[in-house]
Amino acid sequence: MKIQQSDINDSNPELCALICERIAASPQRRITFAEYMDLALYHPQHGYYNSDRQSIGKQGDFITSSHWGADFAEVLAEQFVEMWEFLGKPHPFTVVEMGAGRGTFAENVLQYLQRQYPDLFHILEYIIIEVSPVLQAEQRQRLADTKCVKWCNWDEIVNNSIVGCFFSNELVDALPVHQFIVEKGQVREIYVTAETTKNEQEEINFVEVIGEVSTPKIAEYLDLVSIDLSASVYGDGYRSEVNLAALDWMSTVAQKLQRGYLLTIDYGYPAHRYYNPRRREGTLQCYYLHRYHNNPYINVGRQDLTAHVNFTALERQGELCGLEVVGFTQQALFLMALGLGDRIASLSTNDAEVLDLATFLRRREALHQLIDPMGLGGFGVLVQSKGLRDEEKVHEAKLSRRESLKGFTVP
Repeated sequence: MKIQQSDINDSNPELCALICERIAASPQRRITFAEYMDLALYHPQHGYYNSDRQSIGKQGDFITSSHWGADFAEVLAEQFVEMWEFLGKPHPFTVVEMGAGRGTFAENVLQYLQRQYPDLFHILEYIIIEVSPVLQAEQRQRLADTKCVKWCNWDEIVNNSIVGCFFSNELVDALPVHQFIVEKGQVREIYVTAETTKNEQEEINFVEVIGEVSTPKIAEYLDLVSIDLSASVYGDGYRSEVNLAALDWMSTVAQKLQRGYLLTIDYGYPAHRYYNPRRREGTLQCYYLHRYHNNPYINVGRQDLTAHVNFTALERQGELCGLEVVGFTQQALFLMALGLGDRIASLSTNDAEVLDLATFLRRREALHQLIDPMGLGGFGVLVQSKGLRDEEKVHEAKLSRRESLKGFTVP
């Protein structure tokens, strides 16, 4: 796909030049799309997530569940409490939030636990893993008065040391992906190269080129999720993504977790839906000022790039790393089971009498946004566990005649 010059209207010129240098230094003057996406999002100075141009929230490029009020964090805090109880109330109990945005979720969780569950709050350790220095600075300012919070990188967390829960919300979708295309029944990889146009000003155009796959891990990934792209249903031109970084992430989490849970919330599908032959253009999307499109080669460094999550890959990679699947469901069902439905009912009967109309309507909108099946409510929620003792599994199965965490019960 060649990008028209007129489309390139808000790219970071320094970042474009750095990407061109990387392309020029490569043996075949091309880089994988995964490398391009990594530079566009995570370059230390100019990447989208490391610049002050990235914007999260109602006025920014995209919005997450945390920005619709405290309810999302508070009902998930109820799940953290139950996990703590299932594990025998360990001291400390550690929550590791990976990719904490502006720190809103952490702030709301901690305030809720302090009010409602002081016994857990006083022994809680809250770790944030954040690669963006801009976001980390905002998190530190927001959470400056909360002593139980600390920031770590992966190397600072000892293997097999965490008892508690690793948590992420819309993290995996932003990991760099390899893109591929099917040609004559063969999987070929999509690379990125550069062309320079000399008009009044020299302009850089990024161009896709097709070549052999860059690593055998791509075929191994497709085998892992039981997808055969040589089948006749995948015609020429079918393209999609492979998220090798997600497998590495899953392995790292499993190494650090001694006993407890991994809770992953994101938008995506099981493998058979992800690689549906009718989804011929893949799932890659670009977000800029709350509008999405499919051109990753404009607004370079100033727009978000995401690809849907393959939950089958997370489940199977987790199993290889010693993680058991506790459950998989939609966010709407998970939050309703944790008490969001009670909050909606309370809003309808009680809060309407004491809130002014504007506040009432904003709160009602926020609650319904979290369970909208066409939006946030349709996100996937995957919980995996590691190291649960036999008595903890028995205790979990006996609780209230249900077989799993509260979030997976029928509300």
